[in-house]
Amino acid sequence: MFSKILIANRGEIACRVIKTARKLGIKTVAVYSDADAGARHVAMADEAVHIGGSAARDSYLVVDKILDACKRTGAQAVHPGYGFLSENAGFAEACGKAGLVFIGPPPAAIRAMGSKSEAKKIMEKAQVPLVPGYHGDDQSPDLLAKEAVQIGFPVLIKASAGGGGKGMRVVEAADKFKDALEGAKREAKASFADDHVLIEKYLTRPRHIEIQVFADGHGDCVYLFERDCSIQRRHQKVIEEAPAPNMDPARRKAMGEAAVAAAKAIGYVGAGTVEFIANQDGTFYFMEMNTRLQVEHPVTEAITGQDLVDWQLQVAAGGRLPLKQDQLRIDGHAVEVRLYAEDPARNFLPSTGKLVHLRLPEEDAHVRVDTGVRQGDTVTPFYDPMIAKVIVHDRDRTSAMRRMAALMAATEVVGVTTNSVLLEALCSHPAFVGGEVDTGFIERYRGDLFPKAAPADDRAFAVATLARVSEWTPASADPWDMKNGFRLLDVGHDEVRWLDGEREVVVLVRRHRNGTLGLELPGGSQTATVRPAGEGALAITLGDDRFEARVVRRDNDYTVFAGKGGRRLRLVDPLDVTQYEATAADQTAVRSPLPGKIIDLRVKAGDSVSKGQPLLVLEAMKMEHTLSAPADGKIKSVRYAVGEQVPEGADLVEFEAG
Repeated sequence: MFSKILIANRGEIACRVIKTARKLGIKTVAVYSDADAGARHVAMADEAVHIGGSAARDSYLVVDKILDACKRTGAQAVHPGYGFLSENAGFAEACGKAGLVFIGPPPAAIRAMGSKSEAKKIMEKAQVPLVPGYHGDDQSPDLLAKEAVQIGFPVLIKASAGGGGKGMRVVEAADKFKDALEGAKREAKASFADDHVLIEKYLTRPRHIEIQVFADGHGDCVYLFERDCSIQRRHQKVIEEAPAPNMDPARRKAMGEAAVAAAKAIGYVGAGTVEFIANQDGTFYFMEMNTRLQVEHPVTEAITGQDLVDWQLQVAAGGRLPLKQDQLRIDGHAVEVRLYAEDPARNFLPSTGKLVHLRLPEEDAHVRVDTGVRQGDTVTPFYDPMIAKVIVHDRDRTSAMRRMAALMAATEVVGVTTNSVLLEALCSHPAFVGGEVDTGFIERYRGDLFPKAAPADDRAFAVATLARVSEWTPASADPWDMKNGFRLLDVGHDEVRWLDGEREVVVLVRRHRNGTLGLELPGGSQTATVRPAGEGALAITLGDDRFEARVVRRDNDYTVFAGKGGRRLRLVDPLDVTQYEATAADQTAVRSPLPGKIIDLRVKAGDSVSKGQPLLVLEAMKMEHTLSAPADGKIKSVRYAVGEQVPEGADLVEFEAG
């Protein structure tokens, strides 16, 4: 076994590998960019080496810098994690030439599966079922359009070298094909330096089921059952679970054996995932093979009781697989959610900023949390905006979903927008809990999962007001320091004003001689008490209700956690007139929602546009974001050109409404 390994990655996967290495007595070396100098994975590792600038192309993707870090620290092997260089055959070869063990498959296996087109040719020879489609080398737009017509719409355009939903477009009709092809090729080129695409028949209610395979260098290969990853947004996974719901033993065996056949066809060694697209009737087709550990591997670990990183290290060190196929068993049900810094209501736009407050679920026998961040860290525009993976293991699927929904409702994040409310809604949705699973689930139930924003309720205003009142209590006992509206021979009272969006609400606070407070709320009067409850919480009595809540203040913003999700209210400062002023730019400019690069302009100065019309395409955080006209109007000016980098909040297009 190795005595020291280097982890050529960052974030939660680096932290996760460090945990297993530490358990095995293996020293670890972290690498980090400028942006990650204070990151959690750096603090956890035994050693850490700086490898360059914040952008991945200047650090985590520079092979020579990683190899040099290995040489400087005496690392014997490299764990690539996932993403970055994990499926780069050239990197695996470079490790070998440098005398390092690459903790992953042989370079030839990575190359075989690196091209989706080539992979499908190999799978066809191995008699693994394939989706009808075109996987050829001729990439002329006319030919691709003809192939799409022959396959029959809807079709799916996919980047041949891709993954993670990048370079992927669903095309419903022939007249939409040209624009979709251009967009897919452009995104594929930017993400993978390769704009080669393939076209496949798009199944209308498919399931995304993947099989975890593991092979050693002695000819043994097993499958550790399946994961269902059908709940997706923008072709990226949101919830994963194991085993797959409604999976019968015969189908599980057929898919598992097909996955093993796929792995053996390319001489695979190590952890890999064979991904299938499946119809509701049980038929399944090979989609791709990921030649690395997957983000969702914890659910497989939960139901099998195995540590897959431990397995990786044993196999990479020349050992045999710890178990045979007939020794593997499924225990209970596991579900994993990906807590992202993103705004589901704005088409899952990534959110950046400092994690001012972070309260994730506590780990126990049922709950596991994999994260690469801590409170106070910053979600930057340079990397994937995942905050954490939360994994629940329980006796059955219903119990696991119920537990996960409760955990998401209690998760607290301030500083960035997250998808926690959506995750809670998904895990408690009757159709999903009842076993209705396919890749179109989120869109089909959008009305349930993305309800129209409701005004804050009395509880939110009460909790925010009680938190504000608590701030008035001085550290000293001097009555002259009190800021509690004291009135001689009268009941003290104060007004607290809040903004809930554009709605202003006044809460009147009256102080009674028995120590209670009277609150005049929008819905009526309530008697209340408040006291500290530890760990920043408040113990509150409101009428007949008793509960704990937490309020996080940033300047005049108060985020209230007193139920499902957080509710942000803004304290109205009567001396701050700027909070009432709407700037003209809010109505006359289209701004960049986050730092990025302009990759396509659809308009020029003088053009008339209609509301919702695409104006430009911004590439940010590895994804394309189309920005549209906020209303009917005319373009006065375009401030940036294609290829230019833009900061967050920059005025991109000057717009004249009307």
